[in-house]
Amino acid sequence: MKYFPKVMIGLDLTEMDDILIKKVAALVEFLGIEKCYFIHVAKNLEIPQEILNQYPDLIAPTDESIEAMIALKLKEYHFPTSVDTEIFVEEGSHPLDTFLRWAKLKDVDLIIMGRKEELAGHGVLADGVAKKAPCSILLLQEKRPVKFPKKIILLTDFSSHNHMIYEFGERIAKDLDAELIPLHIYDVPVGYSKTGKTFEEFAEIMKGNAKNDYRKFISKHENPAAECQMLLNDGKNIGVQISEFAKSVDADLILLGSRGRTSSAAILLGSTAEKVIHNNKYLPMLIFKKKGETMGFFDALFKI
Repeated sequence: MKYFPKVMIGLDLTEMDDILIKKVAALVEFLGIEKCYFIHVAKNLEIPQEILNQYPDLIAPTDESIEAMIALKLKEYHFPTSVDTEIFVEEGSHPLDTFLRWAKLKDVDLIIMGRKEELAGHGVLADGVAKKAPCSILLLQEKRPVKFPKKIILLTDFSSHNHMIYEFGERIAKDLDAELIPLHIYDVPVGYSKTGKTFEEFAEIMKGNAKNDYRKFISKHENPAAECQMLLNDGKNIGVQISEFAKSVDADLILLGSRGRTSSAAILLGSTAEKVIHNNKYLPMLIFKKKGETMGFFDALFKI
């Protein structure tokens, strides 16, 4: 199954690059990668003049020298030669915009970024790419061992757009012989007390309603008997709650989609997805977006 033939990988010239290259090399066959773009975007490659005056023998890194360094890493970590690779270094005052423009220009199917746990860095670029990318995004954690997932958490809201994400989840779970665990977050309305019910009583009502919605939703899929886990939003950080649930069931991957309530919003993430991305530093995440669906909105975004 060729899920993502064209992939772009963001590098930051730190130890995270080594980790990413090794992990992607292990995933090449499963993801169906045929073309791989390695990109580093820097705000400024030049060394300030005052530093050069103080250290005249200092040589600024050039695009070519950085590209050569990345090429050596690909060789060192035995990146599959069957994959057509291209390395490029870009300079821009707004790295996120530059990165996203290249993703569109290269018409990639998937962007892969690293998520740091102990290494220095704030992950701002990775978070920005996850929120706005015109294609699917795979976020790979620094400390997580290289292995195929056996338990996949799939966030589902039973929307029409979510059918596409669910079908994708079923496909990868089947190909990996993995367990797909649908997860739905339900809330108790603010005005529940006016009904004369306690919070707990109304939570059960909302849970029952969500189960009915799920039965209608799942009837259109391959395994209509699959059970959906229901998680009550108790008012705490929902990203933390979802991450903790994933750990409790020993999940290996979190699969989620763009908001998708309307086609124009499909490029952006809902608040729940954003919170999961921000708070989950432990598990790999795959944010699935239908390629091409968001391109018109993406074009308009850069004209604002």
